[in-house]
Amino acid sequence: MEEELKCPVCGSLFREPIILPCSHNVCLPCARTIAVQTPETEQHLPAMLHPRGPTAAPGAAAVASGPASLDYDCGAGGGGGAGGGGGGGVDHADKLSLHSETDSGYGSYTPSLKSPNGVRVLPLVPPPPGSSAAAAAATPRGGGTSSSLTCPQCHRSASLDHRGLRGFQRNRLLESIVQRYQQGRAAASAAAKCQLCDRSPPEAAAVMCEQCEVLYCAACQVKCHPSRGPFAKHRLVPPPSQEGAPSSASGAGGGGGGSKAPGAARKPPTCADHELENYSMYCVTCQTPVCYQCLEEGKHAKHEVKPLGAMWKQHKAQLSQALNGISDKAKEAKEFLVQLKNILQQIQENGLDYEACLVAQCDALVDALTRQKAKLLTKVTKEREHKLKVVWDQINHCTLKLRQSTGLMEYCLEVIKENDPSGFLQISDALIKRVQVSQEQWIKGALEPKVSAEFDLTLDSEPLLQSIHQLDFIQMKFPISVPPVPLLQLEKCCTRNNSVTLAWRMPPFSHNPVEGYILELDDGDGGQFREVYVGKETLCTIDGLHFNSTYNARVKAFNSSGVGPYSKTVVLQTSDVAWFTFDPSSAHRDIVLSNDNQTATCSSYDDRVVLGTAAFSKGVHYWELHVDRYDNHPDPAFGIARINVVKDMMLGKDDKAWAMYVDNNRSWFMHCNSHTNRTEGGVSKGATVGVLLDLNKHTLTFYINGQQQGPPAFENVEGVFMPALSLNRNVQVTLHTGLEVPQTVRPPKLSSN
Repeated sequence: MEEELKCPVCGSLFREPIILPCSHNVCLPCARTIAVQTPETEQHLPAMLHPRGPTAAPGAAAVASGPASLDYDCGAGGGGGAGGGGGGGVDHADKLSLHSETDSGYGSYTPSLKSPNGVRVLPLVPPPPGSSAAAAAATPRGGGTSSSLTCPQCHRSASLDHRGLRGFQRNRLLESIVQRYQQGRAAASAAAKCQLCDRSPPEAAAVMCEQCEVLYCAACQVKCHPSRGPFAKHRLVPPPSQEGAPSSASGAGGGGGGSKAPGAARKPPTCADHELENYSMYCVTCQTPVCYQCLEEGKHAKHEVKPLGAMWKQHKAQLSQALNGISDKAKEAKEFLVQLKNILQQIQENGLDYEACLVAQCDALVDALTRQKAKLLTKVTKEREHKLKVVWDQINHCTLKLRQSTGLMEYCLEVIKENDPSGFLQISDALIKRVQVSQEQWIKGALEPKVSAEFDLTLDSEPLLQSIHQLDFIQMKFPISVPPVPLLQLEKCCTRNNSVTLAWRMPPFSHNPVEGYILELDDGDGGQFREVYVGKETLCTIDGLHFNSTYNARVKAFNSSGVGPYSKTVVLQTSDVAWFTFDPSSAHRDIVLSNDNQTATCSSYDDRVVLGTAAFSKGVHYWELHVDRYDNHPDPAFGIARINVVKDMMLGKDDKAWAMYVDNNRSWFMHCNSHTNRTEGGVSKGATVGVLLDLNKHTLTFYINGQQQGPPAFENVEGVFMPALSLNRNVQVTLHTGLEVPQTVRPPKLSSN
């Protein structure tokens, strides 16, 4: 509330406040300061207003009475308030008086002052003694001059009549509230102590900062609140217990009663124009209280006039209703402030979280770059060591050959020096051959370095460097929407055997975030699509598909807002025939693979199982195994199996394998350790065993050296199968794949109808 009780000109609590026509208030002394005169004729600035008394005589009397023309008679019979009265007006004007434009020599320049609240005001300018302006100032009607006062808050100008400042009403309520506020603050702070003292008890407060609202003793004020730097604009005032009380001589209104303490009975206010009459009516048109004598004089004859008490109650009710509205708004403002403070806290927390996340992401990038740097340095080191080794080996080899050639040359020269023909002929043939052989060692290319000094290692760091420079936060200027259509990278999409690999990317300049992708594939027979991958990667390989089949694939992206549209459909064709090798990852540990995993042997005398890398669930497939070594009549087994077949015993002894095991004379079909269809004809070194898996007819057939071995071994085989083989250390076989189905068992062509 204190801000409502401060004058907008001086910044202090109101002293004798008056109400301006715009409803704002100013102190009476400040009103004298900001009142100005405007000459209506080309003459010097006259005095502000004329005195209330009779017309003064020209001359010195006029000059003496000129500065007092703004005086406000606060008492009932001319008694002055604190700063009021005739003499008080002269003293106040004298303190701010300046020379007129004639004396200053600056033409039309009028000096101005700035109040503590920053309001620019024009001071009173008394006319030079003896001038015509001074004489005009003594004239009751002003003789061609007018006076006005500009509100320091709304800057509206109000003209003053012949009554001067007496024409403005005194704000008795505001003055009473200021008195109660001062006395209440003085009572509450009667024993004001310094709030920053480290003494016990604290020292008495000497000053209080109005901006900081802190009480200081003299020592703490010098130490904690010096009058310089940012504190230079702060205003230090006496503590509340020492502030001067309002003058008891100030009038309580237009009447002559002095101000009294709150709670004491105040004399009813009297009319400003009729000092013996109390206010009893209210003029609605003029919005001012009036007395009966004002009504009788006819000043408010055509105005709407109502009883003072009734209007008081009506306006009080209106003010209460308006207060209820502003109270609701104040409550909303408090809740809004709580919300803003919560937002402040959330901003702090989110800022810390984002900082931690950013540091973690950058640290992860740095760690990844450090690890990659170590790998690249290892490659460079290996390349350097390899080149050094090759060069040193070539140096040693060349040095050895050179030493041998040099020794042979010296020996031959010594032989040539001998004069014994028979002895020479005994060794000449062998010596000639040795020289020729030595010469052949220096063939073309032997004297050329095997490696170059240049390193065939090129590191292209420019794209990564550009990405680092472009690293920035994604600015979500618009609400997040679903991701756009992914673009399939056809140059990276491929098929291998019954596996397909697909790659995709998001279109450039796409700002919508992507949380993952969904890859869909049909069944290879034109059926419905099904999800085969969900994740963040943009490259995916699908294994275990049908051979000789056509698959359709598509991909879409998703985020928190939903799933985006599908990409274009890509058509992928798997291989007609299967190319595969033995699988070292699933083979028994006793199996030994060589020849790019196409040749298998075993380090144990017991049978061990090895599978192929392909899986079949559809189509006709044929492969052969060539027997490279066959010792001591072992029983190798050939056939198909599930991925979880037992691998430490002969193929076909469990329910996960279908096989033919064979020795040097005959063969048997075996499944679940059940032996059937004994057939004559075995294998030996150089023999070839063929396996035909027809999943169209669901049969398994075996061949030895191109001839079918017995009837179809198994029928009604369904599911996913892998080529399989069991053998021991007495057998070595080599796998041949990608073969056409033998003509005798080639499936019939389907009709085009």
